[in-house]
Amino acid sequence: MHTVRINRKGANRIASGHPWIFSSDVLDRGEAVGGEAVLVVDPAGSALGTAHFSSASQISLRMLSDRQETIDRAFFLRRIAQAEAYRKRVVAESEAYRLVHGEGDQLPGLVIDRYGDCFTIQTLDQGMDREKAEIVSCLEELFAPRGIVERNDVAVRKREALPLQSSVLAGVVPEMVAVRMNGLKLHADLLHGQKTGIFLDQRENYIAAAKYARGRALDCFTSTGGFALHLAARSESVEAVDSSEAALRVARLNLETNGIGNVELREADVFELLAGHASARRRFDIVVLDPPAFAKTRQNLEAAVGGYREINRRALELLSTGGTLVTCSCSHHLSEAMLLEIVASASLDTGKKLRVVERRMQSQDHPVLLTVPETLYLKCLILEVI
Repeated sequence: MHTVRINRKGANRIASGHPWIFSSDVLDRGEAVGGEAVLVVDPAGSALGTAHFSSASQISLRMLSDRQETIDRAFFLRRIAQAEAYRKRVVAESEAYRLVHGEGDQLPGLVIDRYGDCFTIQTLDQGMDREKAEIVSCLEELFAPRGIVERNDVAVRKREALPLQSSVLAGVVPEMVAVRMNGLKLHADLLHGQKTGIFLDQRENYIAAAKYARGRALDCFTSTGGFALHLAARSESVEAVDSSEAALRVARLNLETNGIGNVELREADVFELLAGHASARRRFDIVVLDPPAFAKTRQNLEAAVGGYREINRRALELLSTGGTLVTCSCSHHLSEAMLLEIVASASLDTGKKLRVVERRMQSQDHPVLLTVPETLYLKCLILEVI
């Protein structure tokens, strides 16, 4: 195992519980090659643990263990089994869930989602990408899956000088995989769908939002219909809106499969639709906002804040007293405090007084490490107009 020496700042970062070391904190990479597991030492040469080394990213080291440890098949088999044991404790009423959530499962750079007897994997850094075959082998031993897909078509891989690709790695994966979730039968396109097919991080928030559903509901950025399907049982009617024709085709399939007839799907730009509804003085009893990440980087955070403020202001214009707003952000760079401030500003602009009913985050199968703020990214607020 090659050795990489880091400065005191990097060593202190590890001591604080964060697994990332940046290239500016590397003093000597020695003979380390991108994708290798290396021994990390402090300026004095004392061992700090084992990490994957990247030759391209600003994040040069991602810690895998706090001791010198061989990163082999047995290591991955053990960590994935531990991740599955945790899911057995926290996942209920669902055949689809996140099995491995990167740093949250002490496997930085690796994401594995389970859809019944099919799996998707994402190897997001050079180290995990190098171990892809080993990870597939571990999944085959632990779960005997029908098929395994790689969804390595995400932009973050560019920072690692890795190609963007999506393909079947093992077995057979149907065009649509059907899974049970929260009492519904949902379909997922594992090769081409948004995220890895279904927004698994909202699974628990779907149930929470449904408790407040009544009358007329509006689900914005519905994708494959996640919130809309859950709101339908307690609503008179649901209008579900998205700009993606492909996503709406899956949403329509989900509606038909579950025999739901009170949801109207609309292909439209949500910003334009909200403005049109406000001008027409349309009213809804519950509005859900689950937009894509407006702030993908810290540099575009200011512009993203404007987008979040606009959609929340427009949504509040559609709600009367007693109405419910469910508003979400999956932008890590936008904190919950910032989202609360944005909604507060929108409430003042519209003259709507809001009561915070619930403050929520991503589902429990996307675990958050207390010392790694990047593992907390999804915020979900449920508010009542009073």
